[in-house]
Amino acid sequence: MTVIERLKKCGNEKYRDFQSKLVPNIDKDTIIGVKTPDMRRIAKEIKGTSEAQEFLRELPHKYYEENLVHFFLISMIKDFDECVSEVERFLPFIDCWPVSDQSSPKVFAKHHDRLPGIIKSWIDSEHVYTARFGIRILMNEFLGEDFNEEYLEWVANKRETYYSGEVSGKETQSAENRPQGGDDYYIKMMIAWYFATALAKRYDESVVFIEEKRLDAWTHNKAIQKAIESFRVTDEHKAYLRTLKR
Repeated sequence: MTVIERLKKCGNEKYRDFQSKLVPNIDKDTIIGVKTPDMRRIAKEIKGTSEAQEFLRELPHKYYEENLVHFFLISMIKDFDECVSEVERFLPFIDCWPVSDQSSPKVFAKHHDRLPGIIKSWIDSEHVYTARFGIRILMNEFLGEDFNEEYLEWVANKRETYYSGEVSGKETQSAENRPQGGDDYYIKMMIAWYFATALAKRYDESVVFIEEKRLDAWTHNKAIQKAIESFRVTDEHKAYLRTLKR
């Protein structure tokens, strides 16, 4: 049974309709309607098989769920160099935020000494979802013991590239939900998420970027909103952040 056959066996039309509303920038006909636990199960079932190896070589894929299974397979690769190679081969084919956001290779946690430069290259990419993935991995892996203040600069400076008009990503949100100014929604949202998490984990270093208005107004306010909604941010810090809204 092929991956597509496995996926279609789990497909649900009602769930496909629901999922298509979350990823409006991709064709609904490329969504089968498979829930994440089923896709993770399929990836685990074929992990290490010739079927998995053949599937990983088949790019681009037709279906949204194929891309998710692909990234779930990559996330289980134990060799760091092989994992990075497969990630970089796959990133250009990502065309929506769920595929960018749902896979976190476990081997990354064991190689923090080698990872920052690779992440920086992803963040610097002109491909929307490669950059988004890079910021998310930086958020996941480097707001703890291996934190460096320079990483905050990487993310804050990213907006200068996207928001100056040098790079244009897909605009797929409705007008009422899209940040003003025609800027790329998916990068701005990821930057806001990153700084909200940084405010929870590295408040003293990251609040400076809010105080100095280093982010555009929409991203600035969204980061504050998400930080205020977080149970990991103290009430005292939330009260102060409210005074910094623009």
